[in-house]
Amino acid sequence: FIQEVDSLTGGTVPFVFCLHHPDVREISRIIRKDDFQYPVFIDEMGSFDALNHFSANMTFQTFLLDKDNKVVAIGNPILNPMVKELYLEKLMGVQESKSKAMQTEVSLDKSELDFGTFPMNEVKEGKFLLTNTGKNLLLVYDVITSCGCTKAEYSKNPVRPGETLELKVTYEAEETGHFNKTLRVYCNADNSPLRLIVKGSACL
Repeated sequence: FIQEVDSLTGGTVPFVFCLHHPDVREISRIIRKDDFQYPVFIDEMGSFDALNHFSANMTFQTFLLDKDNKVVAIGNPILNPMVKELYLEKLMGVQESKSKAMQTEVSLDKSELDFGTFPMNEVKEGKFLLTNTGKNLLLVYDVITSCGCTKAEYSKNPVRPGETLELKVTYEAEETGHFNKTLRVYCNADNSPLRLIVKGSACL
């Protein structure tokens, strides 16, 4: 089940997806729904996890191995752009300038976006405003959402001191009921990642 993909260095990087969940049908449904094309090992009994004693924290369930199968980095590069930089440094031997960016300060118009109660088939939109209150340019590296039903759009251009960046948020419910989703904004602010909440209740 090891898959090899082209890397930025011109070679290939092997990787494997190993999934364990009490409901195998739910895992299979998600794989089909997202049209996931790579091989996946579904460990129905949890044997792989028990053998390796993986952390229950999803942040530490991804790791990078060297050619001798020794762990050289731990962390989820999807959830944390700084870990992504670390992986690129290990794979390519370079360090991106993001981590060297000069720090600034950011203020938010709000930290929560409440959509209230709305029909499930209605797409909800809202926004957060991030103002650069520091002395250096504000650089937003990435915005990570806690699920695929929440999407964020924003300008990739640097934000000058005193100017504001609009972060547009779209929520499309996949099921009825109350929801409380998290967005993490990774930037060159002292308090990065900024933690934002989107909540509400979808009904029939």
